[in-house]
Amino acid sequence: MSVQVTPTLVREKVKESEVLSSIYHLIEEDQEIQALFRMSNVMAVGRLLYNDHGPVHARIIAGSALEIFDRLLESGVTPSTLSDGTLEDVEEAKAVVLLAAFLHDIGNSVHRDNHELIGAVMSERIIDRIVSKVFPDWSTRKRVFFRSEVMHAIYATAPNVKALTVEAGTVKVADATDMAEGRARIPYLKGKLDMHSLSAISIKQVLISKGSMRPVRIEVKMLSYAGFFQIERVLLPKIETSVIREYVEIAPYIIGREGEEPLQPIFP
Repeated sequence: MSVQVTPTLVREKVKESEVLSSIYHLIEEDQEIQALFRMSNVMAVGRLLYNDHGPVHARIIAGSALEIFDRLLESGVTPSTLSDGTLEDVEEAKAVVLLAAFLHDIGNSVHRDNHELIGAVMSERIIDRIVSKVFPDWSTRKRVFFRSEVMHAIYATAPNVKALTVEAGTVKVADATDMAEGRARIPYLKGKLDMHSLSAISIKQVLISKGSMRPVRIEVKMLSYAGFFQIERVLLPKIETSVIREYVEIAPYIIGREGEEPLQPIFP
């Protein structure tokens, strides 16, 4: 069964866990986080004339990341935080994914350049504040481990940085799935007609499902072959610089008058 990547998906995903639900509501009610989302769009949309990098994008990526992570878990993939012993259970690993997905773009509030590194540094206090409310009994050692895992996942969303954990790879790949209806992850100048904008508006829908050969299939439905620009320039590089590369396949479709035409699947 396919799940569509939308801003409301995250609400469905966090219902499965009291911990995740608590983190989600803390994020949505946190004035600092919401101000950073707003400032990220002031910088990206208002000053650079780029596409959205604010709260809607954060919600989309959080839902997509949790869906991808669940597909990996269902196929028997072990979270890196558990195999490396930095955390103790799957719920804690999901908390890393959720927090990193929500906070991965807050560095845009300072500048687009190096925003992944800036965001990772900025997130430290926020992570500690949320941990103190959700996991008040954790030791200093475990708080440091958790914080480091979230910061790594934020930093590793950068194109040239290798995501070294399943959790970070999940967030990195999810970041590229927000591309439907003009929401491309390649920043493009609003109102300018070029390859970036044409490819962005050609993608109509992105879905996540179980793959034919691999645990995760990302279905990209587009109106024209221009949409391949987004797949080649954003989605594929994100997958290829993550440790979950071998678990993900891409299924492109062209939407025409006679319905959807499946194209050759891509196995990174």
